[in-house]
Amino acid sequence: MKLLQIQSSATEGESVSRQLVEAITTAIAEVVPGLEVITRDLAAHELPHLSAERMPVVRAGKTEDLTPLQQDELALAEAVLDEFLSADVVVVGAPMYNFSVPSQLKAWIDRLARAGRTFRYGPNGAEGLAGGRKVIVVSSRGGVYSSNPAMAAFDHQESWLKAVFAFIGITDVEIVRAEGIGMGPDARANAIAAAEAEIARLVPQAVAA
Repeated sequence: MKLLQIQSSATEGESVSRQLVEAITTAIAEVVPGLEVITRDLAAHELPHLSAERMPVVRAGKTEDLTPLQQDELALAEAVLDEFLSADVVVVGAPMYNFSVPSQLKAWIDRLARAGRTFRYGPNGAEGLAGGRKVIVVSSRGGVYSSNPAMAAFDHQESWLKAVFAFIGITDVEIVRAEGIGMGPDARANAIAAAEAEIARLVPQAVAA
């Protein structure tokens, strides 16, 4: 089994999402002999955001008459996509930044949604091509959104990620959530404990899949 670990939090030691991504990886490694783990840290090694020059490579699939920057983008986009498609399990650390995901994570997603590679358009609309793998999203946020109707409309983090993965054909998406972590030490500790309990429940499913 191959596990791809994605870290996107800009913080390090105090990051809850980083802590929980490592906890999931460790839990799976304990029950899967020979687990291969690949880590991509999008905060330590940022992917360039798409520009007018990079866009034709990622969006239109341009492979000829490339500028030096486009050659770099083609190599980068292929590496990111190959890494993703080779994984059986993908664990994505996704803290909420201003009601959405870090821009570093968005830049990674931009290189996964590739026409003809992870999705295509047919007579019935879009068809995802990247199914067959499990995604576990570690969602961390300072407030409480899942059980608060007044705040639910502000969640463009979990809902967006599930929509993107569904678009490329991945419906086996689980959320490990730690929310309310900005509401004091007790709330933070309780949120982490609840997330760890969810990890203990999820790991057998991830391994079986």
